[in-house]
Amino acid sequence: MSKLLAPANVGGLSLKNRVVMSPMCTYEVIRENGIATPFHFAHYGARAISGVGLIITESTAVDPRGRISNNDLGLWNDEQVGEFSRLVDSLHYLGSKVGVQLNHAGRKAADEDVPVAPSAIAFSDDSNTPVELSKEDITNIVNEFGQAAKRASDAGVDMIEIHGAHGYLLNQFLSAVSNKRDDEYGGSLENRFRIVSEVIEAVKANFAGPIWIRLSLTDYDDSGLQNTMEDWQQIGKWLEEAGIQLIDVSTGGLLPKGPNFPVHDGYQTPFATELKQAVNIDVSTVGLLDNPGLAEYILQNDQADLIMEGRALLRNTNWLADAAKELHDHDFKVFDASYERGQK
Repeated sequence: MSKLLAPANVGGLSLKNRVVMSPMCTYEVIRENGIATPFHFAHYGARAISGVGLIITESTAVDPRGRISNNDLGLWNDEQVGEFSRLVDSLHYLGSKVGVQLNHAGRKAADEDVPVAPSAIAFSDDSNTPVELSKEDITNIVNEFGQAAKRASDAGVDMIEIHGAHGYLLNQFLSAVSNKRDDEYGGSLENRFRIVSEVIEAVKANFAGPIWIRLSLTDYDDSGLQNTMEDWQQIGKWLEEAGIQLIDVSTGGLLPKGPNFPVHDGYQTPFATELKQAVNIDVSTVGLLDNPGLAEYILQNDQADLIMEGRALLRNTNWLADAAKELHDHDFKVFDASYERGQK
């Protein structure tokens, strides 16, 4: 059996394989109330049937003012729990573990006329300038993460991922590019990490399962202000001490710019590998990992512990069955015998 498709204990979870559906926004909450719709049941259900070990639902807002768009899922009120709980139950029935990514978009809350951020610095020339958060505002947002974690727990999720990447609020605090505060939430790396630490504690107080975090390990910034790999390795050690069980490594999103090198398959994996060398917790990798052979190579060479599949699973709901065929893995089984004939 391939390592990619074999059962594993990773990030505090017992998984039937190392393929994770990466959280991806779908913008399908048409009524703008944050409540899951039939689309979400079909969308995630298809991936569960195909054998994905863990499905992390899309960025789920802890505050309606912190949505990436008004069509995002939310867990900012109790009304949203019922349908989300039914979604979790259905995915469990179909054989997948289920997680949720909790997020506040900060200055990238696209539908907010006056977004909030650690400092009054706009994302781009075309973006609205955010209001700098007061300490009271920060405390309120930390509490919102905690309350959303409680609702996620009530809904029965297996894990929670805190979104600290892609230029959203926690990423904005972590980076000196976007955080110019002169209080205890700005300045030194330790101060910029403070809100992340507080959010972790708030989530831990309301959820007993594994807690993961997604980080962007580069801003693709040439100003000299972005965190170095040594900084991220230090952050990784703090996260380990705080009880985080897996770091989900991505890159970019803080600024309206991308890689300054040719993008290629697995281009973000070296960042994950460098971070993995500094911590004793699991690390996942994401980004153009459509090729099952490359995913297997990464795992076999201990460059990462989990493979996050994003767009590959959007294009091909049967990616795992195709991967099994390519890897000559005859032990992989889809959810139901009704689908086994497709593997012959």
